[in-house]
Amino acid sequence: MFSVIFSILMPIFVCVGIGYGWSKSGKDFDTSLVTAIVTYFATPCLVFYALAKVELAPAYLWNMGLAALLAILLFTLIGGAVLAIFKLPQRAFLQALTWPNVGNIGLPLCMLAFDEEGLALAVAFFTVYVVVQMTLGVAFVSGSFSLKSLLKMPIIPATALASVFLLSDLTVPDWLFNTTKLIGDLTVPLMLFTLGVSLASLKIGRLKVAFGLSALRLTMGFGVGLAIVWTLGLSGPAAGVIILQCAMPAAVFCYLFAQLYDQRPEEVAGLVIVSTFMGFVSLPALLWYVL
Repeated sequence: MFSVIFSILMPIFVCVGIGYGWSKSGKDFDTSLVTAIVTYFATPCLVFYALAKVELAPAYLWNMGLAALLAILLFTLIGGAVLAIFKLPQRAFLQALTWPNVGNIGLPLCMLAFDEEGLALAVAFFTVYVVVQMTLGVAFVSGSFSLKSLLKMPIIPATALASVFLLSDLTVPDWLFNTTKLIGDLTVPLMLFTLGVSLASLKIGRLKVAFGLSALRLTMGFGVGLAIVWTLGLSGPAAGVIILQCAMPAAVFCYLFAQLYDQRPEEVAGLVIVSTFMGFVSLPALLWYVL
């Protein structure tokens, strides 16, 4: 079991380490360009090829979407209650408690743990999560909502097109599948490199709050994941993917939003960094449980 867990974790640690070391060495890394490539090209292609030809009953993928919505709701309720009790600002910290890193860490982890089936299930969970995060999540932090944000998300038409092939007898043309797979396979390594670069550039603020909320993010994530799996009656890779995705540390995007809308960015950065390192430490035990 140890060798299996080691083989899953090492590619993630190495890729994140490359990004971290690259940034610390002073070399240039155009985060804006890489983020744009991942957002507008690589991720939509990954979503399409992972969903369009997956040999899973559609009900499994719908369960992933439902699980994502339940996770968002439960994280919001629990996180909001805890922040209210300790009188911490909701707009600054609730997003970090609600939005786990289901992309940079969650996707590669599920793929390595459960192969192509795990990737497809994780992508279904990720797609619902990222759509809500980039719309309602941004609206909560910024204080405003715009329908235009939905129109700028290519992941939505990619999901819709994949659903056409998934739910019908149509066969994905080889040229389309090969093209989207070629581009989509950029997603995971670029996400991990960018995560390493981002961690190297963040500055920690208020460690006491960061450690407390990081512990809450990880334990709450694991508990909510278990509750959702039990409620939906899931097992096998589907259950493992939900638990892994829910138990991820706070997403780096939370810091970017806090910085953009001036919601205590240094403290949110501390939460992102501390939860990420705590999450990495806990990953062996988490993988041992789901495997």
